[in-house]
Amino acid sequence: MTTANSDPNHYDLLVLGSGEAGKFIAWTIAPKLHYRTAVIERRYLGGSCPNIACLPSKNFIHSANIVYDAKIAHTRGILDAAVEVEMMAVMERKREMVRGLMEMHEGKFRDFGVEVIWGEGRFVGNTNIEVIGEGGKRVLTADRIVVCTGSRAKIDDIPGLKEAKPLTHVEIMELDVVPTHLIVLGGGYIGLEFTQAMRRLGANVTVIEKNASVLKKEDKDISDALLGILEKEGVNFRTETIIKEVSGQSGTMVTLRGTAAGMPFEVTGSHILCATGRFPNTEDIGLEEAGIKLTGKGFVETDEDLRTSSQDIFAVGDCAGSPNFTHVAFDDFRIVRDVLLGKTAIDKRKSSRQVPFTLFTTPELAHVGLREHEALSIGIKFRISKLPMNGFLKTRTLGETSGFAKVLIADDDTILGFTALGVGAGELLPVVQLAMKRGLPYTDIAEMVITHPTLSEGLVFLFSGVPAKG
Repeated sequence: MTTANSDPNHYDLLVLGSGEAGKFIAWTIAPKLHYRTAVIERRYLGGSCPNIACLPSKNFIHSANIVYDAKIAHTRGILDAAVEVEMMAVMERKREMVRGLMEMHEGKFRDFGVEVIWGEGRFVGNTNIEVIGEGGKRVLTADRIVVCTGSRAKIDDIPGLKEAKPLTHVEIMELDVVPTHLIVLGGGYIGLEFTQAMRRLGANVTVIEKNASVLKKEDKDISDALLGILEKEGVNFRTETIIKEVSGQSGTMVTLRGTAAGMPFEVTGSHILCATGRFPNTEDIGLEEAGIKLTGKGFVETDEDLRTSSQDIFAVGDCAGSPNFTHVAFDDFRIVRDVLLGKTAIDKRKSSRQVPFTLFTTPELAHVGLREHEALSIGIKFRISKLPMNGFLKTRTLGETSGFAKVLIADDDTILGFTALGVGAGELLPVVQLAMKRGLPYTDIAEMVITHPTLSEGLVFLFSGVPAKG
């Protein structure tokens, strides 16, 4: 139950930042425990996902895919039609969706009795947070605090880069023109999604990657296959490329100079997108005042229950070093929710959970569990089955047969890992994840009766192809 404290600046629960984990903690705990609860937010109600990241970017990508489908309509027996991109309309469609999401969020905070306090929040003591906003300065106290401050795009310290005012995933979502030539720094997940979308909207695109391949964490057969697909769409990739100097300004003309495989390299474009990583938002918010320790990489240090080094203070989401996925932040919410509700803790709840992901290129890349190169590096024995996406017969009806799927199987017949590069690949994950979570043998999927023709039907053929034990 709520405390009897009558101080208007005292709360049972304060959440610093309204991102995925923080908002769900507030929405759940406030009504269940009748806690006086407030969320402190400086800009984006609901966090980055509904405002500038996950949902807006997928909205944008969908528009780009419609343009692409129209351009290749003749391959489906549809007469060619003129395709003209109006970026202001693309952006307005995205903004209209965001406005709807904000109305939904405002309603949920109101309905669950959670106060929203607008302003910059900073710890000024173990249980005190100073908020500076339009209404002036206010010092709040709380019995329990959740830090949910998220992360921000990294801009490397390359001479001239910051002065060039490059785009990040935030600014690129507000462009009212299609870049003439977009230079993307970074061949990771964010970089490749925007690379393909902008190419499909009509931009020339060059991707600069310092490593030997894009998607450096993925198996080489996967990254090579996706790179080949994007190259066929006209994307130019430069790997093993180090940028040493930037001149000009993004939005007009900008030139990058450096080395590619040890040789001099130079490229000029109209815009730069920085997609080389993220920094946690843990600086200048007074964490040291609250006795909250950070890791060597600047994340808030937490235990398996997401408790920090300071009593009754939790940290969740990107700032706590959780994988940068909204669905993982949602699981962070469930961990803290269970702690606050007094439920029995699950052993190694944070460190042992599944971390699936989907890259929303076309085709999609979906993965969960061990990758092939990871299993080899740690000496885990496995059997492997691969199936080209044209073996998922639904892809033939769509005319989208690029890619393949593969699965790693342990000696005890359980599933170690699954990866699919193909149309709708992300929708294949839940069946495999459930089998992995329950420790079921792969044969349980191989023997399922799955509707024909659906994408999931291909899982039967993939898992039926697992070699017998040697």
